[in-house]
Amino acid sequence: MNGSVQTQEIPLHDIKGLVEIQDYSPYYLGAIIVFGSLIFLGLLYLLYKFLHNRKKFNLRKEHQKLLHKIDFSDAKKAAYEITYLGATFREDTPRHERAYELLRENLESYKYKKEVGAFDSQSRHLFENYLGLIDA
Repeated sequence: MNGSVQTQEIPLHDIKGLVEIQDYSPYYLGAIIVFGSLIFLGLLYLLYKFLHNRKKFNLRKEHQKLLHKIDFSDAKKAAYEITYLGATFREDTPRHERAYELLRENLESYKYKKEVGAFDSQSRHLFENYLGLIDA
């Protein structure tokens, strides 16, 4: 008992009081949440744009498909369809424009008449050349 009383009486000069330590963990957590939310929202936006653009109607692709499916059994109807659908690609390049004008002038003989004959080889060849320009 004598020993325990003695330690209470000894002054302790080298022990200092409690010091407040700055804790930054809430700031770190908040920054992680903000950046994580921004990345998540960015990914959601990209997913939305991808799904939205995937379903968007593309007039050029549709006209190109229709040009490949033209039925040449009715030459008059085919001439009108080629003229209408081919105009979509007319202004792509000067080469497209020249080929389209040449094709359109050649197809004039199949339009505006009551009875027309079948497509001749020159008209078919001009049409196939124009399709080749579109595919390239």
